[in-house]
Amino acid sequence: MNSSEQLSLEQVEKIIHDFWNTAPSNSLHLEGGEKAWALPRMAIAKGDDPLFSRMKELIGPFLWTPEEAYALAYPDAPLPSSELRVISYVLPQTQATRGDQREATDLPSERWARSRFHGEEFNCELRLHLADALTEAGFPSVAPERLPGFDYRQSERFGLASNWSERHAAFIAGLGTFGLSDGLITRWGKAVRFGSVVTPARLSVTERPYAEDHQAWCLWYAKGTCGVCARRCPADAISTGEGHDKKACFQYIRDVTTPYTTSTFGTGATPCGLCQVKIPCEAQVPPVLLSKS
Repeated sequence: MNSSEQLSLEQVEKIIHDFWNTAPSNSLHLEGGEKAWALPRMAIAKGDDPLFSRMKELIGPFLWTPEEAYALAYPDAPLPSSELRVISYVLPQTQATRGDQREATDLPSERWARSRFHGEEFNCELRLHLADALTEAGFPSVAPERLPGFDYRQSERFGLASNWSERHAAFIAGLGTFGLSDGLITRWGKAVRFGSVVTPARLSVTERPYAEDHQAWCLWYAKGTCGVCARRCPADAISTGEGHDKKACFQYIRDVTTPYTTSTFGTGATPCGLCQVKIPCEAQVPPVLLSKS
C-alpha cells in the first residue's frame, strides 16, 4: 500500500452506490424486480475512538474492537487502532416495504420478510464487495461480520450479543442513537439495517452530532414521551419501564414469525420488525430532537 495515496469519501460512497445499483442480489425477488433497499448512506469512525473500548467494557471481553477484528483478518500485518477507520453504512427500507409493514400487526409483511432474507443476503455481499474493492485499491480491509469467528455470546449485562455489533459501530460513526426497542434511530429512521468495514484508508471522520449520548434521538429517553414501539410489539417485549426484553423478543421470532415467513414466503431468516414502523422515528429522527443536535 502506498501511504501517499488516499481514497476520498466520494470514492468509497461510489463503490457502495454502484454495487447497490447494479448487483442482482439487491432484490426482493418479486415480480417487477424492485430493490431490497433504498439508497445506502455511510459514515466514518476512527478506529481508536474511545467508545469502541467503552462498548467492549460494557458488553463483554468477547466484543471485537476494530484493531482486534483487523488483526484476525491480517494476523501477519496487524495495525494499531490509530491507523484504522470504520466505514459504517445504513440500508434504509424502501417506502413500499415500510408501507406494507405499517399495515401488519402480529406478523411481518411479505416485503419485510423478503428484505430480512434476500436483503441481508445482499448486505453480506456488499460488506465483502466493499472490503475487496478497498483491498484491491491498496488498502487491505475486512468486514468483521463476515469473519469466520463471528458469532453470538452471552453478555453478563445485556444477554445475547454478537462479537461485532453493526449497530454500535453505526452509533460510534455518528449514524444514529438507540431507542426504547434497542433499534438504532438514524436520520433515515429506524427501519434500516447496517453493515461495516474496517480499513486503513485515512478517510475523513464523520462528526458525531449527539456526542456520546446513546439515546439522544429517542423521544422516550429524551422527552419521556412516545413509547409507540412498545405498543406495536406483539410479544410485549418492549416496555417504557424495562426497555427491550431480548429473551421475549427472540422467543417470539423463533416460535412465531420465523416459522410463519418460512412456510408462507419461503424466506426463513429471523424477521419481525413491527416496532420499526408506524412510529415517529420510522423514517427520520423526530424533528424536535434533531433540531437540538
